[in-house]
Amino acid sequence: MKKGIHPAMYETKVTCTSCGAEFTTHSTKKEIRVDTCSNCHPFYTGRQRFQAAAGRIERFNKKYGLTNNNK
Repeated sequence: MKKGIHPAMYETKVTCTSCGAEFTTHSTKKEIRVDTCSNCHPFYTGRQRFQAAAGRIERFNKKYGLTNNNK
């Protein structure tokens, strides 16, 4: 590798804003914040958040005048 053309590498602290989990890695930035990580993402945990989805479904049905019988 040529000297002087590569960016500086730092030991970086990554912080999840959803669950507060922290881990370290190497990056060109000194600190990284992510919305979801493997500790709280439904794909990795197997837990779905149906409460938030239920509210969106109800708003959609109310907006368009749909009921459960109109399938």
